[in-house]
Amino acid sequence: MSDRRVRVRFAPSPTGYLHIGGVRTALYNYLFAKKHGGDFLLRVEDTDQTRFVPGAEEYIMEALRWLNIEPVESPIHGGPHAPYRQSERKAMYRQYAEQLIANDYAYYAFDTPEELDDMRKRLEAAKVASPQYNAITRHSMKNSLTLPADEVQRRLDAGEPYVIRIKLPRQEELRFHDIIRGWIVVNTQNMDDKVLFKSDGMPTYHLANVVDDYLMKISHVIRGEEWLPSAPLHVMLYRYLGWESVMPEFAHLPLLLKPDGNGKLSKRDGDRLGFPVAPLNWTDPNSGELTSGYREKGYYPEAVLNFLSLLGWNPGTTQEMFSLDELVEAFSLDRVSKSGAKFDFEKAKWFNQQYLLRKTDKELAEAFAPICSADGYKVDLAYLEKVVALVKERAHFVSEFMQHARFFFEAPKHFDLDLLRKKWKPETPEIFEGWSATLDAVDDFSPASLEAASKAYLESKGVGIGQVLQAFRILITGLAAGPSMFEVCAMLGKEEVIARLNRGLTECSAALK
Repeated sequence: MSDRRVRVRFAPSPTGYLHIGGVRTALYNYLFAKKHGGDFLLRVEDTDQTRFVPGAEEYIMEALRWLNIEPVESPIHGGPHAPYRQSERKAMYRQYAEQLIANDYAYYAFDTPEELDDMRKRLEAAKVASPQYNAITRHSMKNSLTLPADEVQRRLDAGEPYVIRIKLPRQEELRFHDIIRGWIVVNTQNMDDKVLFKSDGMPTYHLANVVDDYLMKISHVIRGEEWLPSAPLHVMLYRYLGWESVMPEFAHLPLLLKPDGNGKLSKRDGDRLGFPVAPLNWTDPNSGELTSGYREKGYYPEAVLNFLSLLGWNPGTTQEMFSLDELVEAFSLDRVSKSGAKFDFEKAKWFNQQYLLRKTDKELAEAFAPICSADGYKVDLAYLEKVVALVKERAHFVSEFMQHARFFFEAPKHFDLDLLRKKWKPETPEIFEGWSATLDAVDDFSPASLEAASKAYLESKGVGIGQVLQAFRILITGLAAGPSMFEVCAMLGKEEVIARLNRGLTECSAALK
């Protein structure tokens, strides 16, 4: 790596929600910058105004803020290389396009959409596999390479629509190095003369991206694999503009793949399989369609970062749990994979559970309290702390607590008679009546005392506790599984336990006759 200061950028387009793959790109940029004491900046690439979506830029910024990977320079933070929106940098791009023309590295093209379509059809008819506007076909098109100079000037003066295209050599072997993929070799005969400047006066992504990276002193371009085919063109632009000596190092990240590994992860996969593909909820301002986000699903930002960091990067150890500071310390582009990473949603839930279990019972109770209130239950934080202590091991999210804990707030309204029928024997009611009386006689209604008294009673009846414990649980809680029943009974108190046991026994005995 060179001695110059590390400066990296995350450069999304404000065209809608931020895909989770984009979040990973931002994360890797952030980690790399922090690891090397450098700068992480956000640049909004909004040169294509036809695809601009109101609110998208604010959404991107809010997502990075929620994840605690904020840039030090951005449209919001400002910085020494402002502005950080390409649409506000419009005036500075033309000079570089004109410099390329002056040096015979680019040319004006006046072709209409119909003429371009005709050219493609001719090439397809001639069995050309990939019809392109290139070193061969440009000589039969309407551009400043084929038109007389005075004709070109007349068209420019008349305000005729035109684009500026790069002028690539017909056949040249182009080599450049990628930190993740090694040396890449492309022949220019397989490239086309891409448009650098559009008829609306805006640069295309290719020119604006290279100019901005140069002016903002970007040292490393860390971006998704989908930009790898554009990299040779960008390398040519650095050469043509005389900036090869300060060209950034490239690192193209592997794709995030569908859970089955077949193809790039999409929103449709999330909709189909029931997991988010965006960091935050996003409502499309045009269609009203909702894209669900990790934040609103109850994920902790640190869990999302930890999960994403390991999709395509391997720390070289068995460690899975990383704080953000630990990720900064461990991260290296050398350990980023070339191949795509399968999106394992169950693993994402596992990570969230690990971070949930690291929270204190007080923190979890405070997060659970609004859910209890919304369900109409009176909230006592001291009581809730005891509740979450018993149910948290069974949940991935705070939002799942209630399905494991409702019986702490009200007696069950229904019993699983199909399951009870498997456990119910003619002598079961008599055993439970005696068990109820045994519990009623316990003075110290603590888990240890309840367990000791219950086991002693059942042994006297010649019954193993495993034979009746699940039925006992169902009568008290309505659930087939859960935390220690003696902990549960101690929490509910003697009066409530006896009342539930007797009512459940009466109802179920009648139903199971």
